[in-house]
Amino acid sequence: MKKILLFFFILAVTLATVLWMRHGGGEPYPDLTSTPLLSDDGLEEVLSYPEPIGNIAVSASGRIFFTVHPESRPRGNRLLEFVDGAAVPYPDRKSQLQLFDTVLGVVVDRQNRLWTIDHGNHGVRVARLLAFDLDSSERIHDERFDESIAPLGSYLQDLQVSADGRTVVIADSSIWRKRPAIIVYDIVTASARRVLEGHPSVVTEDYRIRSQNREMSFLGGMVSLKAGIDGIALGPEWLYFGAISGSRLYRIRVHDLRDASLSDTELAAGLERYAGKPLSDGLSIDLEGNVYVTDIEHSAIFRLGADREPRTLLRSARLRWPDGLSFGPGGWLYIADSALPDVVLQTREHIKASGPYHVFRFRPGFDGVAGQ
Repeated sequence: MKKILLFFFILAVTLATVLWMRHGGGEPYPDLTSTPLLSDDGLEEVLSYPEPIGNIAVSASGRIFFTVHPESRPRGNRLLEFVDGAAVPYPDRKSQLQLFDTVLGVVVDRQNRLWTIDHGNHGVRVARLLAFDLDSSERIHDERFDESIAPLGSYLQDLQVSADGRTVVIADSSIWRKRPAIIVYDIVTASARRVLEGHPSVVTEDYRIRSQNREMSFLGGMVSLKAGIDGIALGPEWLYFGAISGSRLYRIRVHDLRDASLSDTELAAGLERYAGKPLSDGLSIDLEGNVYVTDIEHSAIFRLGADREPRTLLRSARLRWPDGLSFGPGGWLYIADSALPDVVLQTREHIKASGPYHVFRFRPGFDGVAGQ
């Protein structure tokens, strides 16, 4: 009996060590915030919802769509539109469980199509890309990715569509598999490629996130939330991206991403380290080429202009975890506040008690691109 107990003790210690080495630890990240350029008096609450918000998409006509964050394990509606002060299931209530499993990323393109990406519970089930015509609410695209594109442990969670409507770019932050990548999907041919998998530009750095006075660590510190590429912003020429637990913002030409003849080595040769950044989640870009980056540790939004210097644009204690960003009409920049410290690995009771959850908006002073 003593030998059996000793065996299980050694096994438990070994597994805990492996878990900590792969998923735990991490160093604190320096605070990059400075005096905000804008007062948080200009931050408006757009909507509140009893369940955690995932991502946000605003159309050119001002229609507002959002997902319920899949890490909250929702049992009902997953994708909603905010209509006349109420959250309404989109495209309808009946199809919610049929169409959506763990949907998170959502975006409206310039062709007035609403796109969603569903990671299939970290690749345990099937990842799915959907598109809807916003004029008719008809489902016009439905692609299910196999394990070559969305393997077990993947986390396809953010997406953008090129201005010409030809290409979807998806970020796989690969929280558990630890092999993040960029997925390039050709809409016309319905074909997808994983590129730059495991490249230093998409992987996590060894930083431990602290948000809302809480370390984002679990199981006694054996697991820390350290994710790879997350937010992506797609301009006419460049894709901007960076890891959640990463200090750098990168960019790569859209033309290069579309070129299926380029190897990962050739793609990497065209990569550019664009700027430093805070530990971040959402990204966006405006018509002037300014890049917007959320700071998940300090409830802030940064802007990077032509000089590539990250400057604190706005900071507010109301932002518990500024997540997805989306420009809407009138120069408004919308922020999905997912409040992840009160969501990840929390009980349903805790999640409910920590509500409601919010979408905010403010005017950064530049015209934006709807859906970006």
